[in-house]
Amino acid sequence: MTNTKLTRLKNLGEVEQSVMDYIWSRGVVTAESCREALASTRSMKGSTIRTVLRRLEEKGYVTHEVQGRTFIYKASHRRQNVAVRAVKSIIDRFCGGSAEELVLGMVDNEVLDHKQLQRLARKIAERNDGANVSVGKKERRS
Repeated sequence: MTNTKLTRLKNLGEVEQSVMDYIWSRGVVTAESCREALASTRSMKGSTIRTVLRRLEEKGYVTHEVQGRTFIYKASHRRQNVAVRAVKSIIDRFCGGSAEELVLGMVDNEVLDHKQLQRLARKIAERNDGANVSVGKKERRS
């Protein structure tokens, strides 16, 4: 994780999360397509879904453009980027800013299984190999 400052997004409520899940799965949506898609699990009036979308825009999760009289919504950030921000917030609040503390806690509490730990170890090794190669190239140029 880099040390770049991430703007903290406000938390999502349950309905907002459902709407964002739909937007992330579709790319671009209208209020009506979103309302229809969620109707089987959560019945909402047109005005309700438009309010939810407006709040998501105020919170920085979506943007819109207007085509004719229709608002077309899309996510402002990829799902993965939002997840990284949320985890970074947890790390800052509960682990004193230490990602290592979070990962160690996940290992100690068996949140990560053996396969996940192996993939993580491979990813770290690959990153270290890349860093060593670039350091070696710099040293040769000197």
